[in-house]
Formats: sequence, structure tokens, C-alpha cells
Amino acid sequence: MMAELSYEIVKELGVISVSPKGWQKELNLISWNGREPKYDIRDWAPDHEKMGKGITLSAEEVSTLRGLLQGLD
Repeated sequence: MMAELSYEIVKELGVISVSPKGWQKELNLISWNGREPKYDIRDWAPDHEKMGKGITLSAEEVSTLRGLLQGLD
């Protein structure tokens, strides 16, 4: 039996893309199960009631990712 998952979208930071079905790949700051908020990238249904698999990053990991992405130019 899986434990219940709770989340609070603390801040909506932006939409990365939108699928033909209306789901949006978003970057948000989310608190999972009452923990410290982390940066989160995942697909969301239009009403935020359903979500796809995603990735959650600490502020330090986001900073490292930013550096890696800037090096792609």
C-alpha cells in the first residue's frame, strides 16, 4: 500500500511547453509532504489535479543545472 502524497505549489515559476491535450510542463516551487520547497519540473493537467512523472531539484542542483545549460551555447 502506498503512502499518501501531499503537495503545495508554493510558487508557479513558468510553463516550459504545452501538449496537444492541454497538459503543461511546468517549473514550480513545490513543498512535498510538508517538507522544504524544492524546484520541480513535471507535466500537469490543466486543473493541477493530475500530474506526470517529474524531477525535483534543490536550489544548489538548479544552480549547477543553470551552469551546465549556459555551457551549451
